[in-house]
Amino acid sequence: MAGRKPKSLRQKELIEMIKKQPFVTDEELSEYFGVSIQTIRLDRLELRIPELRERIKNVAQKNHSKVKSLGEKEIIGELIEIKPNERGISLLETNKELGFEKTKVVRGHHIFSMAESLAMAIIDAKVALTGVANMKYIVPVIAGQKLIARGEVVKVRGNKYFVHVKINVKDNQVFRGKFILVSIEE
Repeated sequence: MAGRKPKSLRQKELIEMIKKQPFVTDEELSEYFGVSIQTIRLDRLELRIPELRERIKNVAQKNHSKVKSLGEKEIIGELIEIKPNERGISLLETNKELGFEKTKVVRGHHIFSMAESLAMAIIDAKVALTGVANMKYIVPVIAGQKLIARGEVVKVRGNKYFVHVKINVKDNQVFRGKFILVSIEE
């Protein structure tokens, strides 16, 4: 926590912090600066900084144009960063609809789909299929948690792409998957 600061200094630091971490929440900023959430919202409004959902949507729209193999609605989560044939990052805010009613644990197929769609989005191919998937669920994800997936192409052999995807909740890894994706010529 940085402690109470004059408004002008706080706003300057707020701009820098959002540049470095565009997906920081108002709650996290409020805690960091030691001010109310409402003060953070007023600062953002005054500085013309959009709310978190709008910042995510803007970044996702810019990145989606780089994806060849999937349509915008086929990517599970928001595509935050992509460098074709190298790496990518996506974000998914889970909710109760994704979890089991009784335990609130997010169903595994949603987590797998997030990882698989990120892996497919990363590779620079018009048509791609998952040939092999090796996955491990490490810790249960509870509805309401924010998932951050990071994928990386580790090897390319002919038309086969070897992609590793790790999904975290904050700093804790909850899933990892190794995919072999096959690019198919049209």
